[in-house]
Amino acid sequence: MAEDADALRVRTLFLSDLHLGTKGCQAELLLDFMREVDADEIYLVGDIVDGWKLRSGWYWPQSHNDVVQKLLRKVRKGSRLVYVPGNHDEFLRDFLDMHFGGIEIQDQVLHEAADGKRYLVIHGDQFDLVVRHARWLALLGDGAYTAALFVNTHLNWVRRRLGLTYWSLSAWAKLKVKNAVNFIGRFEEFLIAEARRADANGVICGHIHHAASRMVGDMHYLNTGDWVESCTAVVEHYDGTMEVIRFADWKRASAEAPVPLTSRSRPLAPVEELAPAARSMPEHPIVNTRAVA
Repeated sequence: MAEDADALRVRTLFLSDLHLGTKGCQAELLLDFMREVDADEIYLVGDIVDGWKLRSGWYWPQSHNDVVQKLLRKVRKGSRLVYVPGNHDEFLRDFLDMHFGGIEIQDQVLHEAADGKRYLVIHGDQFDLVVRHARWLALLGDGAYTAALFVNTHLNWVRRRLGLTYWSLSAWAKLKVKNAVNFIGRFEEFLIAEARRADANGVICGHIHHAASRMVGDMHYLNTGDWVESCTAVVEHYDGTMEVIRFADWKRASAEAPVPLTSRSRPLAPVEELAPAARSMPEHPIVNTRAVA
């Protein structure tokens, strides 16, 4: 089934927050990534197409069409593809439990890994109170985020001219602004609680553009990140091991010393075990303070 003999073969690939239809989407990097990785199953964990932006103005370059075609080609080659809509592609929630060209549309899924552990796969906007109860505020925040990405694009153009590496303004802001940090912490708590209710061993989500992989007690919290800022994905290997691949980091490292993504030296996010003392303080949500590249 592999399109490239050198591709990294994994059991499952989880992608979210591509935001196709926006100028911020890193479609070219995503295409490079999909040439490097082949999977038996692919989960699209929401905000794949940005319906919010497309309603206000059409933007769909060839590279975005190429991403869709690449995914469909993987389906034709034998991959199972499950689409779990998010808030930006919520129009697909009108088609839950339906199949289109081999693509399954599900609101949420329980995925059983090779080691028998079960993971709740869900976008996560259902637990964002701003999105659910103050849509106008969410749209306002989306506009501010777009402005930050515009600044970020031009800032990184200057950095490249100076020979500096990529740096994400919005990712930095998330980790510096107290309210944003607290929001991330609460978001993770809600998703872990929902996974427990589903009798799962962990959760795989997106929505907040903040890639992570860590244990919260006996529960494994995984966030796929995004393909606007961090260019990250979650993969499941054939032994059931879950890992976050930070593809932008790998591209930068490979430019200096070429190394195949199949190498264990590729940039992966380890599972972080929270200290018991920290878990005993729910009034101070534990968040991942590592910057997302």
